Amino acid sequence: MSWTAGKVRSLPEARAWREAQPGAVVFTNGVFDLLHPGHVELLEAARAEGGALVVGVNSDASARRLAKGPGRPVATESARARVLAALAAVDCVVLFEEDTPLALIEALRPDVLVKGADYAREAIVGADFVEGRGGRVVRIPLVPEQSSSRLVERVRGTS
Repeated sequence: MSWTAGKVRSLPEARAWREAQPGAVVFTNGVFDLLHPGHVELLEAARAEGGALVVGVNSDASARRLAKGPGRPVATESARARVLAALAAVDCVVLFEEDTPLALIEALRPDVLVKGADYAREAIVGADFVEGRGGRVVRIPLVPEQSSSRLVERVRGTS
C-alpha cells in the first residue's frame, strides 16, 4: 500500500489521527464525484486554514440519497476516497454513511469547518457545533463552470 492510501481512515483511526495533530484541524466534506479543478481549489483553500485537513466523503448510499442524478455517484466511495487521499492538501479521508456529516464533525472536533460559498452559513451542517467550541466556519468561493454534474452531462452528451 502506498503512503497516500494510508490517509483513508476508519472513524476510530481518524479519531486517533485527530488527537495526534498539534495544530488546528480543518474539516470539509462532500461527494467528490469526478474530481475537478473546483474541488482542488476548495481543498487547497481549506488546507490553508489550518495545520491539517480531514475530508469527510459521502458513502455511495449517502451520495445516492442526495439525488445528484441517475447513475451517481459515477466513482465508487473507495475510488473517490483514494483519489482524495493522493492530494497533497489532504491529510485524512473518512467515509460516512449518514445523510449529513454532523456525527463525523462531532467525533473529530475540527477547529475550522470549510464549505463552498454556495452554502449559506445557516445551511452548513456542524457550523453551530464548531463555533460553539470556539472554532471558525469558512466559506470558499466556487470556481465558475466547475462541477461534477456538469462533467457527467458533458460525458453523457446531454449538455
